[in-house]
Amino acid sequence: MEARLVPRRVARMERKRLWVGEGWAEADEKDQVDRMAAAGAAEEEISRAHHLALVAEKPAAERGLEELVFGDAEEGESLLRRLQGPFAQVGSVVSGNLLEEESDDSEVENEMEDLPCKKPAWVDEDDEDEEIIDMTHRYRKNMVKSDAEKKLIKEKLQRRLQEQFHSAMGATPSWAVRNLKKKVRKDINEDDSEEEEDDLLRKTGNFVTASDSLPRGILQMKNCLPANNERQSDAKLTTVQFHPSAQVVMTAGLDRSVSLFQVDGITNPKIQSIHLEGFPVYKACFSADGEQVIATSVHKKLFYIYDMMAGKIIPINHIRGLEEKIVRKFEVSPDGRFLLFSGSSGYLHLVTMKTKEFVGSMKINGRAAESYFCPDSSKVFTHSLEGEVFIWDVKSRRCLNRFTDEGCLRGTSIAVSKNNQYVACGSSSGVVNVYAQDNCLRETSPKPLKAIMNLVTPATSLSFNSTTEILAMASNKIDEAVKLVHIPSFTVFSNFPVFRRKLIYLANSMDFSPRSGYFSIANSKGKALLYRLKHYSDF
Repeated sequence: MEARLVPRRVARMERKRLWVGEGWAEADEKDQVDRMAAAGAAEEEISRAHHLALVAEKPAAERGLEELVFGDAEEGESLLRRLQGPFAQVGSVVSGNLLEEESDDSEVENEMEDLPCKKPAWVDEDDEDEEIIDMTHRYRKNMVKSDAEKKLIKEKLQRRLQEQFHSAMGATPSWAVRNLKKKVRKDINEDDSEEEEDDLLRKTGNFVTASDSLPRGILQMKNCLPANNERQSDAKLTTVQFHPSAQVVMTAGLDRSVSLFQVDGITNPKIQSIHLEGFPVYKACFSADGEQVIATSVHKKLFYIYDMMAGKIIPINHIRGLEEKIVRKFEVSPDGRFLLFSGSSGYLHLVTMKTKEFVGSMKINGRAAESYFCPDSSKVFTHSLEGEVFIWDVKSRRCLNRFTDEGCLRGTSIAVSKNNQYVACGSSSGVVNVYAQDNCLRETSPKPLKAIMNLVTPATSLSFNSTTEILAMASNKIDEAVKLVHIPSFTVFSNFPVFRRKLIYLANSMDFSPRSGYFSIANSKGKALLYRLKHYSDF
């Protein structure tokens, strides 16, 4: 057998060489592959035709059920041809690093996950109309499932395209599922803040800067040397006040002296000090222009005016028309035109600041506890010992309104905010009611915005800072009875005064510097305690 096979193999090789010698080349491998592919395609066409013939012979009901369950055969084949189209143009061999392409796609997907879902900036009204799509076009024929679908609305065509995509690509990609979940959660929790965020994304600017408003809870402050550290008093201080325009603070007290200090928060050097013989100072106050100091005594009708520019001390013994035995409580109008003295039997007396002439009087029911000018000097608020508040027009000296301070048995103090928005009324029980000034002008029984109950003894001092963000309230009946209240939350700053560190003692007077950079308290130990508020500018 081997002897017979060898000659045949040799004969075939000789015949092959013979063909080459006659000019015929060997069959190329690509031609062989093409012939095989053509044969396979022909066989596939025959099989497809046979399958379609079988399908055509089936009843209509059975064909419809198969289309619902397995999809349309023609539609699936046409989709397969479209998916193979790009590869057919390039060829049967695909070059490139598939791993790199997959990593790039994953990076794109991650970036798409990070993109926020935003509402469209505008909506075209024409898009909301139902648009009819002609499905007889040659590019849309393969998406028609029956002869009745010659026309489809735009939404149904979009769903058909989505179904076609899912059938080709498989399940929904994970990045699309996550984005869909985000959108659903966003729709569920949608509120007004979402609209504000969308508006924020449409604007430019620096939104990372710190807020200018004072935060509640903890007040950032620093304890400095006493303002009168270079001349501390042996007696009780009754007054501390910052100069309206200069970096100067004034102190006065029962040691019969008025002193001025430069405020730097480090040494606070003394500028000058004057001694008033036999004149224990009950109250001292700068004039509106800051050029004079007015001082009254405890049991005298006499009061002094210290002219700082001229260096003179001017005694005022008597003002014609002002029939009072003792002059103690007074207020200076912010515009610098008037002095308001609180007299006996509920009388309030207006005196011109420039000429010291008597203008007229106003009378309340009962006795006046304290009065306060509003920032524009047009009105005066007076809190009576009987718990009523009277509002006076300065120009006509007419009572504009009166109301009862809610829950007050005995009024002790009053203050008006620098922005003309709030009125604070202190009572003998320690409760401080804060009202909206507009309500005080209209109603006879206004409801307080907040009843602050952090003091347990009479609230003898009230003071708003220049920005109306802090209300200082104090009582001179017990030690450490000073509270700083945040506005508009009306909550007390928890870190003042310092717990278990007794410094304040009896607080008789308080004041903020013009820019609220400093806060000072005059106590019964002769010290003007000084605090630096870090949220505000130096002075």
